[in-house]
Amino acid sequence: MLAQSMAREFAPEGLHVAHVIIDGGVGGDRLRDAMGRDVASAVSDNSMLDPFACAESFWQLHLQQPSAWTQEMELRPAKETW
Repeated sequence: MLAQSMAREFAPEGLHVAHVIIDGGVGGDRLRDAMGRDVASAVSDNSMLDPFACAESFWQLHLQQPSAWTQEMELRPAKETW
């Protein structure tokens, strides 16, 4: 709700406000150290988010034209266990 309010207030000034939900572990060094398992294989089999893919999603959000701004984006691995 906060992101929606901010988007309504600041969009006329050209500021793109978006709410990004990261629903899963991002396979990086910090998670590998905490989990003590092979994060690279979890990323490659799509059970964890690839940090470079997340960065690409944020970059694409940044490149959006104001006529079609995304207000909410969810990132989750393909093999998410519900």
